[in-house]
Amino acid sequence: MNLENKQNELQKGLKTRHIAMISIGGVIGGGLYVGSGTIISSAGPSAILSYILAGLIVVLVMRMLGEMAVVNPDSGSFSTYAHKAIGPWAGFTIGWLYWFNWIIIMAIEATLLGTMVHDWFPVIPMSIASLAFPLIMTVTNIYSVKTYGEFEYWLAFAKVAAIVAFLCLGVAMIFGIVPGFKSPGISNIVENGGFFPKGFLPVLLSVIFITFSLSGSEVAAIAAGESENPEQNIIKAINSVVWRLLLFFVGSVTILVILIPRTAEDLLKAPYANVFDMAGFPAAAEFMNIVIFISLLSILNSGLYTSSRMLYSLSQKKDAPNVLSKVNKRGIPIWALMTSVFFIYVCTMFKFVSPDKLFVFLANSSGGVTMIMYMFIAVSHLRLRRKIENESPEVLKVKMWLFPYLTYATILILIGIFVAQAFIDDMQLQFLLSSLLTLLVIAAYFLFYRKKKVPSTEKENKLERVQ
Repeated sequence: MNLENKQNELQKGLKTRHIAMISIGGVIGGGLYVGSGTIISSAGPSAILSYILAGLIVVLVMRMLGEMAVVNPDSGSFSTYAHKAIGPWAGFTIGWLYWFNWIIIMAIEATLLGTMVHDWFPVIPMSIASLAFPLIMTVTNIYSVKTYGEFEYWLAFAKVAAIVAFLCLGVAMIFGIVPGFKSPGISNIVENGGFFPKGFLPVLLSVIFITFSLSGSEVAAIAAGESENPEQNIIKAINSVVWRLLLFFVGSVTILVILIPRTAEDLLKAPYANVFDMAGFPAAAEFMNIVIFISLLSILNSGLYTSSRMLYSLSQKKDAPNVLSKVNKRGIPIWALMTSVFFIYVCTMFKFVSPDKLFVFLANSSGGVTMIMYMFIAVSHLRLRRKIENESPEVLKVKMWLFPYLTYATILILIGIFVAQAFIDDMQLQFLLSSLLTLLVIAAYFLFYRKKKVPSTEKENKLERVQ
């Protein structure tokens, strides 16, 4: 039994620099480059406050996850912690929901990549290009975890370099040291209705939209389990969450708010590209398209890695078929990876066969999973922290601030954000379908998996009594 478990173990091939760059680049996606313009149009300069509040929520959740991950680095991450803290049904539920969410995200990214390739090279059909990218990313994932880490390192590096270049240029434009550009000063903040042009409600509504788009930081906690020094890498990744969100999201949005009036709707459709264009850079739109293309590749690459590890972890806990925990000679959960690739292709085909019905249905079903994941993390942390403090407090090398008060407050905020979807027209369908999917997954556990796991659980209890 021990030999079999050892043969099915993942390899620790990720280096510290891989984890560091994965954690830094994890929050930089296409949503930042495109979605920020919509938020600014809605909330005006107060969009800065929206990003601060949303970022704070994510920081608190990642702090909780980091505390648990340092104690127990695991490829199943929050699914494993929910299993231990809340019950097997909880680990089963959030594990499968998270896997499904990544499948839909990757199908969306694949079609966006296919669209971009078709726009650049019209001779290549969009469907063919869309189906090609999951296969390309499979190659980077199938060889070794180190190959995935190296590829993701350079993709993330390119994303970080682009956003840093934007931040440097933006600051230079604000201080009026870019030739040919006159700094607007703070006129775009104090004019056109001031900091709160439409009141405080758009700030809160924007927080809801932003929070749903800020997932990605948790990938570092999953990947750290396959690194040379999981404990050290998790601590570094979690500690860097605060400055990453402040610098990349709040910093870049602040620059956009200062440089682009909220009434300039045309400029806000592609705000980052237009800032480069305003500074006199030629081919600014093409440059940002390349950056967005790299971001989509990065998300697809990380998605394949993360979804395969979640399936592997579910299989290890007997919440998925045993074959999904089999690894090849290089320590890759090959069947879990290929299963994810298969379903990506299925969902991508739905995008072309039934884009307005079936695919929209699937996308809305997964839309609320991020918030559900955060809630499971917070509740798991609340229970595990108390257990650890009673049994072995010395292992708590990363601690959640002001425990348990901030944990309780975060849970209430997360519940509020999730329920708020029901009262926002554009998010009502997402709320209903995500809630329904969650209930169906929970029901599936009690109907099909709980009975299968009872014998083994009883056997383990008997063994413990004998010992």
